[in-house]
Amino acid sequence: MAQVLEFKLPDLGEGLTEAEIVRWLVQVGDVVAIDQPVVEVETAKAMVEVPCPYGGVVTARFGEEGTELPVGSPLLTVAVGAPVTEGSAGTPGTGTADRSEGSGNVLVGYGTGAAPARRRRVRPGETIRPLGPAAPTVALDSVGTAAVPATSPARPDGPVPVISPLVRRLARENGLDLRELRGSGPEGLILRADVEHALRAATAPAQEPLAVTVTPTATPDSRSVPAGTVSGTRVPLRGIRGAVADKLSRSRREIPDATCWVDADATELMNARTAMNAAGGPKISLLALLARICTSALARFPELNATVDMEAREVVRLEQVHLGFAAQTERGLVVPVVRDAHTRNAESLGAEFARLTEAARTGTLTPGQLTGGTFTLNNYGVFGVDGSTPIINHPEAAMLGVGRIVPKPWVHRGELAVRQVVQLSLTFDHRVCDGGTAGGFLRYVADCVEQPAVLLRTL
Repeated sequence: MAQVLEFKLPDLGEGLTEAEIVRWLVQVGDVVAIDQPVVEVETAKAMVEVPCPYGGVVTARFGEEGTELPVGSPLLTVAVGAPVTEGSAGTPGTGTADRSEGSGNVLVGYGTGAAPARRRRVRPGETIRPLGPAAPTVALDSVGTAAVPATSPARPDGPVPVISPLVRRLARENGLDLRELRGSGPEGLILRADVEHALRAATAPAQEPLAVTVTPTATPDSRSVPAGTVSGTRVPLRGIRGAVADKLSRSRREIPDATCWVDADATELMNARTAMNAAGGPKISLLALLARICTSALARFPELNATVDMEAREVVRLEQVHLGFAAQTERGLVVPVVRDAHTRNAESLGAEFARLTEAARTGTLTPGQLTGGTFTLNNYGVFGVDGSTPIINHPEAAMLGVGRIVPKPWVHRGELAVRQVVQLSLTFDHRVCDGGTAGGFLRYVADCVEQPAVLLRTL
């Protein structure tokens, strides 16, 4: 007897309450195995492939690509115990769908020991079945077993040869119909370059200024604001942008922050990096050296590696340093976290920065890699700016900002010289410490930047 089970969007953890469907990995009529990924969703923190805890025949999918669903909403239904007719989707030679009641797992990588399922992807030229508003009727045979539906009608206007969810998202956010594009990839595959070229072509004519209509309603001496209308574009605050907005707003509401800054001569630090990289082996990045300085400074000033529990009215000083670093990506600003940074040397830190940065650029960071930080390092100098007042990454207690390193006049050993100068800024939660502690931390960091030998004395 076939049983139709409903699989709902699971709780993906980290306080996430909704997710956007980026790409379906299965279609109605496909056979899925336990823990086989069935849909790729984008949360406010990362791209996640969601596995189905049931094995059987997919009888319905809920939600188009691009739809945002709250946790607990139906994703798909699966007929468990349905026979697989010859020629239906799934693993060849399978006589029946997996009759297991399901694993109960909801995240990729949890596994149950079942044989890995062959993942079925939609390729250019392959027919894509349309989504229905509700589960289709499952025909029962004489013994009450659900029969797998035959082929569904193809889309009347044909499939769109797009694989990358980032390409689909870029087109969707800019109101571009992918059906109007001719792809330059293999077999007409639409690439990101094709979408960007189409967007540039659409905006090639001279941009007209925003239309502003002002109707005076008062005399010139009046302080009232004139009535008027301004045309513009509304951009939804969702996904990563929405999560960043919520977190920064909460930081400003809850944390009484203060900022101190200092200029430092980074010439010796740059020379030390050059000498280290000339010795062979993996290249050491400037960010890795700054991170190593941060972990040493936090060991001397543990007050800043903390969080505040207002309900208990306690400052919680943390033993481990999980160092976050700001990374700008096409999907927005993300802060990957290097776990146990206090146990790593500069080479290990550099390797982890490189790995997480690549994952951030490709959108493959997991929610766990974006949360749990205890202190953040923000190198905004890569944007060509000297200084900033960083907003603390709630619920952390501090953030170190690093500006660009540029040649400037500097008094060196009593004489005016051109040196490599950087501005360092520290934004801190005034509840965890006073200005003396924050100033001591920042001064130690500056001393290590100016004289790397200071750091060696603490190793």
